[in-house]
Amino acid sequence: MTRSSVRGDDTQEDAADASERAEAVREDGDNGVGTAADDAGNGTADGTADGTADGTGNDAGNGGGEPGTARPPRRRRRALRWTAVLLAVVLAGTAGAGYLYYEHLNANIRQDALNLGDNKVAAPTPNAAGQTPLNILVIGSDARDSEENQQLGGARETFGSTPLADVQMLVHLSADRSNMSVVSMPRDTLLEIPKCTDPDDGTVYPASKGRVMTNQSLGHGGPGCTVATWQELTGIHIDHFVMVDFAGVVSMADAVGGVPVCVDANIHSRDGGGHGSGLKLEKGTHPVKGEQALQWLRTRYGFEDGSDLARAKAQHMYLNSMVRVLRENATLSSPNRLRRLAEEATEALTVDPGLDSVKKLYDLSDELRKVKPERITMTTMPNRYVGARVEPTEDAEQLFRLVREDIALDGKDAKKKPDAEPEPPADPAAPDDELAVQVRNGTRTDELGTAPGRANTIAGLLVERGFTKAVADSSVLPSEDRTVIRYPSADLEGDARRVAKSLGIPASSVKRSTDVSGVTLVVGADWREGTAYKAPGSDDSTPESAQALNGADDSACMHVNPAFTWS
Repeated sequence: MTRSSVRGDDTQEDAADASERAEAVREDGDNGVGTAADDAGNGTADGTADGTADGTGNDAGNGGGEPGTARPPRRRRRALRWTAVLLAVVLAGTAGAGYLYYEHLNANIRQDALNLGDNKVAAPTPNAAGQTPLNILVIGSDARDSEENQQLGGARETFGSTPLADVQMLVHLSADRSNMSVVSMPRDTLLEIPKCTDPDDGTVYPASKGRVMTNQSLGHGGPGCTVATWQELTGIHIDHFVMVDFAGVVSMADAVGGVPVCVDANIHSRDGGGHGSGLKLEKGTHPVKGEQALQWLRTRYGFEDGSDLARAKAQHMYLNSMVRVLRENATLSSPNRLRRLAEEATEALTVDPGLDSVKKLYDLSDELRKVKPERITMTTMPNRYVGARVEPTEDAEQLFRLVREDIALDGKDAKKKPDAEPEPPADPAAPDDELAVQVRNGTRTDELGTAPGRANTIAGLLVERGFTKAVADSSVLPSEDRTVIRYPSADLEGDARRVAKSLGIPASSVKRSTDVSGVTLVVGADWREGTAYKAPGSDDSTPESAQALNGADDSACMHVNPAFTWS
């Protein structure tokens, strides 16, 4: 995806695009800077895992930290395996200076509301073992709100301006903690930002008028509006967010001690006009850290077609490599260095209230630590061009569904057994002629309009079958891929199941939801015609357009655009 302009790959571009930044759209001017934020966000996505958990045990074992958190010395060998920001936070959070220092680090961590939107997405239903998936949205901010961030990001004239969410990565941890899926959304994805309300001052940010770039959501009250935007688009319940800035990237890269990256030719990310990240590497594999790691993560000019999509691919390679390094090598040994990193990392973090302490971050990392690299899958939201921007495709909805249904993107889930007959409901169904049912037409899709008359047709079918209180509700026209029956409370579960059975709708399509006031049948896009319902077959494969990259793949290498090579 070739952009007409790029901001942030260096100061020259930043200055050129300063006037654009003053506008709400700010278009491509945010490219390079966003990627720096991308980098921050990206690092955190994997940066919230393994080593952090063990790291706390390590330093606690050294004598500091909260009472009762000591770990056996054997744990020390595993202390530095996983990822960066949380690694530094937790290791140093319980080291040396003890409880007071731990509280000091807690005070460094900024927090913001989780969801500023009006609509809520129900949490997933626990599996048979009572486990639920965990979804964390990682946000990279391009804020120029400190001297360090301004130096790293450039564009002095944009100091203190409204930041953009130029990296957005959803980290999905499976309910059984066996696998992890990461979905990146390109920063210039066109979508509608919902109405968001800032809980601190009551400011209401109206919904966008039409589609705008997704990175603008951060300016609508904070990261909670980015969360709301994701939930509106994907239907995925988000449990937490972690937002980081430029400084967090460098701290992360230094904490790791060097991450191997590969290019298939000599590269210098700089064109004749001075645009580019400045990354200069020889062909082959090289460890990068500090600002060179930031350059790698920011590079757009020089990788493949010069698009944000190529840059996201490079970021995925970096993250996978970082995970492998952290699991295989202990690279941090100095308590003083850990404390310094913890200071920098906690000052770079903004989280939701559910992650507002080192202890909570540790608990999160302990969960993420359980996944091995070969069960980590990095993907980019499938998209198509709209001018110089992109929009989600049908494959994107497929990807979102797999995440919603907790289906591993690597295709290695255990073979599913046929759905067992659910336990009988506590309250049996009422007689058919006393059972009230609302029927709604949810057949609209992105490509097809609403199929006319479907609510009336299916309501009439129910009346014919004895459900004389079934009525069509034409006041609401939702959009559902699959036909679903919802009920608001346990006493109506039996009624909902009875309706489903009468129409041949599977029990898995009967859902409890507080979004309805009674038994509600939504006729989905899978039932646009006829009166006999046939449940669609399930394709649980990850779309090729998601460009999946496995966390254990150490052969990945970025293709260098010949225009940016040297000899």
